[in-house]
Amino acid sequence: MRTLALLLTAGSLALSACAGPAIAAEEPVNAPAATRVAKEAKGLKTAIFAGGCFWGVEGVFSHVKGVKSAVSGFHGGNAASAKYDIISSGITDHAESVKITYDPAVVRYDQLLRIFFSVVADPTLKNRQGPDVGTHYRSAIVPMNAEQAAVAKAYIAQLGKAKLWNRPIVTAI
Repeated sequence: MRTLALLLTAGSLALSACAGPAIAAEEPVNAPAATRVAKEAKGLKTAIFAGGCFWGVEGVFSHVKGVKSAVSGFHGGNAASAKYDIISSGITDHAESVKITYDPAVVRYDQLLRIFFSVVADPTLKNRQGPDVGTHYRSAIVPMNAEQAAVAKAYIAQLGKAKLWNRPIVTAI
């Protein structure tokens, strides 16, 4: 898949955006296609992913065909503490996240998950990605409906069985 190869390269470059050059950046992984394909109705959908530095996550997904927008923000805490300087201190429940609006007629949720696990986040790292460390850099998937939750759970189970990483997957749903 030519698009995945391009994203593997772009993802590697984008992930170093928050803390500067990584000393030992994670390598992209060629995650398999999901066996549980998302069944989504027509019309634009929303997906939320947390995978470390939100600028890196946004940078990857903003170049995916079928993604209409990728907007950085915070997920998991309260509105009063949704300020970058407070969140980066690690004292809130927020994670740096990206809200993705996509057209499932062009790119399905399961395909977005494949990109996420291939180039966005190392799912075995707890509260860190590359050079960025802290609970706000955790890897998480925020399903917007029951279908997304089922697809995400099935895909994480599939990846666990594939043993692509030497450590267990800790990405939260």
